[in-house]
Amino acid sequence: NRLARIEGQLRGVQKLIALAELPSDADAVAQQMAAARKALDRCFVQLLANSISTQSANAQDLAQAQSACAHLAAMLDKFA
Repeated sequence: NRLARIEGQLRGVQKLIALAELPSDADAVAQQMAAARKALDRCFVQLLANSISTQSANAQDLAQAQSACAHLAAMLDKFA
């Protein structure tokens, strides 16, 4: 659902850009782009949180949990 809303926001940005006639219209475009970016950031955090819960719950032992944690930390470092 969240990704569908972001998709709608991005379509709105495309329409605003296509219809923009005045430089002041850039304010509305910037506002919508910022909202879409923030929504994507929230999706990313939700993805990581769910991955942490799932992988720690499914770990067979401490070593597997630590490995999953290291992988998620690397992902966070790479993409955040």
